[in-house]
Amino acid sequence: MQIQKTEFEGLWVIKPKVYEDKRGYFMESYNHQLWYKTLRTEFIQDNESMSGKGVLRGLHFQKPPYAQDKLVRVIRGSVLDVVVDLRKDKPTYGKHFKIVLSEQNKAQLFIPKGFAHGFLCLEEHTVFAYKCSQYYHAKSEGNLLWNDPDIGISWNIKKPIVSEKDENAPLFKDFNSPF
Repeated sequence: MQIQKTEFEGLWVIKPKVYEDKRGYFMESYNHQLWYKTLRTEFIQDNESMSGKGVLRGLHFQKPPYAQDKLVRVIRGSVLDVVVDLRKDKPTYGKHFKIVLSEQNKAQLFIPKGFAHGFLCLEEHTVFAYKCSQYYHAKSEGNLLWNDPDIGISWNIKKPIVSEKDENAPLFKDFNSPF
């Protein structure tokens, strides 16, 4: 397994070792002992979503004390995965990071607490999976507007398919970060 640091403290791109032959492939997508030793986090909930091409989900987060570390990956299809740093004490506060995650590259992204997260599905029937370090808590849920000009994410799509909640999310300039 290869772990690549990003310019954002604690945000890592993980590339698992993939063994391929004529039968297909095998990879270890998660190993508790290795992950806990490396990341000092334990995952307690797995989530999965399936979406069509052009569906945009996010930018979502959970507020403390229910904030979540996440380990995300794509099982089928591909996504443009985006995170925004909400940690006020970091030099990357308000900046975003994006990466393509796909069934071909099998890359994973470790997202620590204090980031908003979203993704745009680039293919039909994309299956997205994520491990969380905290259970979902509806009253702690927060979101930011996916196309906020102050954040400046280039999604490379004019009219994505978004939920009403995501379409009406608050702007970053009106956001008081709890992180």
